Amino acid sequence: MQRRQFETILRSRIVESAEALHQSGAAFATFATVRRNPQFWDLTANGGLRLKAGVTPAQGIRDIFIHGHQYAFECATAMVIVLYNAVLDSILESEFNRLFADMLLYDWHYDSDLKLIQSEGSDKASPGDIVYFNNPDVSSEALEWKGENAVKMKDNLFYGHGIGILPAQGIIDSLNQHRKPEATRSAYLTNEVIYPDFDYLSQFAPEENREDLQHSSNHQEQNLHIHAFIGGRQYIRR
Repeated sequence: MQRRQFETILRSRIVESAEALHQSGAAFATFATVRRNPQFWDLTANGGLRLKAGVTPAQGIRDIFIHGHQYAFECATAMVIVLYNAVLDSILESEFNRLFADMLLYDWHYDSDLKLIQSEGSDKASPGDIVYFNNPDVSSEALEWKGENAVKMKDNLFYGHGIGILPAQGIIDSLNQHRKPEATRSAYLTNEVIYPDFDYLSQFAPEENREDLQHSSNHQEQNLHIHAFIGGRQYIRR
């Protein structure tokens, strides 16, 4: 299967995972009030979720969608969970467990094998892309609403954890409710777009979803990435 076909599959699974997380009952929380199912995850001192010994990454991710009412986390963690679940549904489970062993869910921290890529052009984002809404005049009493990471679902529809599935203006209106009293600037959709490295992940897919990868010089050039840290998030830029 060609790389473009795998990308189509994975993008579809990202959208499906966002919808599933929205329906799961998982709640929004600050890092101080994170909740989890203690059978699958340990809680770290800074509000992260670390996979318990003896639990596979696939088991841990699936439990969030099965027993969502036991979980609460903030929006960046939600985006990583959506991505992990979509990848799990798109590649071999054995490869998923191998690639993402010792999983930690915390903000935008993620395993290097997820290989997220940052680009510009949110106005041209495709379903399955992750975008960011900034709230520059956020209230000091509601700093958890300084912005919202969101999955583009279709056309002008986005999933933001803690806000829901809404058009862009709906997310902006929700963020604007948490501005300081003298606010003069509206929240807005930034130009940032994030998505997984479809080329890299396609090699771990089942045969029916897999690109016949040829390790040519051209392919090697496509997989040269530069790691970048922006606002505490790690990205990989091509």
